[in-house]
Amino acid sequence: MLQPGATIGMLGGGQLGRMFTIAARTLGYRVIVLEPDPQSPAGQLADQHIQAAYDDAQALQHLGQACDVITTEFENIPAQTLKLLSTYCPVHPSAEAVQVAQDRIVEKTFVRSCGLSPVPFIPVRSLADLQQAETQIQFPAILKTARLGYDGKGQITVNSIPEAEAAFKQLNQVDCVLEQRVELEREISVVLGRNQHGEVHCFPVAENEHRKGILHQTTVPARISAELEQQAKQAATTIATQLNFIGVMAVEFFVTKSGELLVNEMAPRTHNSGHYTLDACVTSQFEQQVRMVCDLPFGATRLVSPVVMINLLGDLWPEGGQPDWLQVFNEPETKLHLYGKASARKGRKMGHYCTLAATADEASIKANAIFQQLERVSE
Repeated sequence: MLQPGATIGMLGGGQLGRMFTIAARTLGYRVIVLEPDPQSPAGQLADQHIQAAYDDAQALQHLGQACDVITTEFENIPAQTLKLLSTYCPVHPSAEAVQVAQDRIVEKTFVRSCGLSPVPFIPVRSLADLQQAETQIQFPAILKTARLGYDGKGQITVNSIPEAEAAFKQLNQVDCVLEQRVELEREISVVLGRNQHGEVHCFPVAENEHRKGILHQTTVPARISAELEQQAKQAATTIATQLNFIGVMAVEFFVTKSGELLVNEMAPRTHNSGHYTLDACVTSQFEQQVRMVCDLPFGATRLVSPVVMINLLGDLWPEGGQPDWLQVFNEPETKLHLYGKASARKGRKMGHYCTLAATADEASIKANAIFQQLERVSE
């Protein structure tokens, strides 16, 4: 167990690292961030910011020797980096756990090995692999790069094998997965913490709405049955257990029109759909991450209030100006979180807000009214 006063290393300096840093420093820990961006959101608030690439041997040695434990805010840290750092101090999650989430082919195959159902898919490593597509999945489908795609990037919707072949060429014929499009009732996610002793605590299930492949809104409680909620939590727990995962992770699911629960993808870290925990749960996902990597007891995951979280993208920023934040502050049960990013651009996550209310429907009405006002100002 690492007590306050210990030093935690954070690989990655984005908004997830920033909110982790706030939680860790609030609890009395020191934080060292390794991140190449000199203006990184997490680096601004850390005790120390090592500005270096993730494969810089000298910087990694400095980080490893200075820290009591190291964690990460995103899954595309090179596995070799995590393995090297583990020779200096514990690293949570492990390279082995993170590697599974770095490649969609590996990830979906792993989900099947857990006895769970991913979206129907085929691996695509060459044009020849697409010739068998129609015998295994139905069109329309989505061709996704196996590595590095997120927030809708590296994805192309296709309606036939010729379109899939053209899309594969457009994606430079890197390894891909071809996923069948499914009739969705809704999208949900489970954020959980798992400690070094194999115990798992789940946060309340979140219901998510995406726009252009980017999360727009999260509503909690999700509009699902108690049975489906339990099924999703059990599936996420199974994945974390099979990975021997330590830390906080998220699993995203599709709920089909027929009521089937399909695993969409996993994130071996804190997650955008878990931001509601900052204001609406006893413990935030970021404090829970601190607790897990330091081998502290779990914080309670109980929902204190129904909540709607809405992402704030750079699209809302007028040229040379700021959104009208008074629209947010005028709603007394809404909490604004800005990430300290130097410049806004379309599709860039600049912040979010959480609106609390007596019911999820009431929170949704209030949160969406704020967003409509912000959109008007940005036009």
